[in-house]
Amino acid sequence: MKNTIFTGAAVAIITPMNADGSINYDVFADIIEEQIAGGTDAIVVCGTTGEASTMTDEEHIEAIRFTVEKVAKRIPVIAGTGSNDTGYAIELSKQAEAVGADALLQVTPYYNKTSQRGLVAHFTAIADAVNIPIILYNVPSRTGMTISVDTYIELAKHPNIVATKEASGNFSLIAEIAAKTDLDIYSDNDDQVLGVLAFGGKGVISVSSNVIPREKHDMVMLFMNGEREKALELQNKYLDMENAMFIDVNPIPVKEAMNLMGKNVGECRLPLVKMEAAKIEKLRAELAKVGLV
Repeated sequence: MKNTIFTGAAVAIITPMNADGSINYDVFADIIEEQIAGGTDAIVVCGTTGEASTMTDEEHIEAIRFTVEKVAKRIPVIAGTGSNDTGYAIELSKQAEAVGADALLQVTPYYNKTSQRGLVAHFTAIADAVNIPIILYNVPSRTGMTISVDTYIELAKHPNIVATKEASGNFSLIAEIAAKTDLDIYSDNDDQVLGVLAFGGKGVISVSSNVIPREKHDMVMLFMNGEREKALELQNKYLDMENAMFIDVNPIPVKEAMNLMGKNVGECRLPLVKMEAAKIEKLRAELAKVGLV
């Protein structure tokens, strides 16, 4: 059996920005500490929610290094270093390992995409180049392609490929991954956590953990400890709020939510723009219902 990177709820952490668009490391440090105090089981830095696609190479590695330093081994730090350019993904992954990341998150190639054979070659090349574990990231809505079960079976043979973050919403695929591989499975979708856990999943990599870290952690642990009704109660309590986190392109709503909560995380970088007033008010209303504003 491969080692599990984490069990529970990891935060897909946002990257706070200053007014000029630079990374606000003072606020970043505060958010990291709040996450750890709130029971988050791991931090995923420089993912989709962290706006990695708009970062320079220097910013990308510095954000990972900063997170590693602030976390100081209290919980795992998982670095997003995926790319549609295999060589570039390898270089980023090596640098992330060098600055102390505990694991890597690797998305399927986007735009140019590839075949299933190409996915095996792509992920294998990255896994061969590093000495830390890799979580695959299957997110068809973002990349235009999915990882097939046969590809999962082949990739699971690599000792460094230990898990997948499943955003396909395809529970038939998730069932096959669980039955036919030894990969740990993490939900990408906040509204599907309990379903993934029912198939033996290890937890969630969560957007909403940015605002409710303790509750997401508790939801997973309650379910795993057999208190499924209590886990369902938590899911139901926060479901509308979590759905409101996706009324615009992620991470626009979650950053707006954190600003409404007084966290001062700034705006997203272009091409992502501030939500319309009506959506902000809807988000505020849902946050208010659960006592967050």
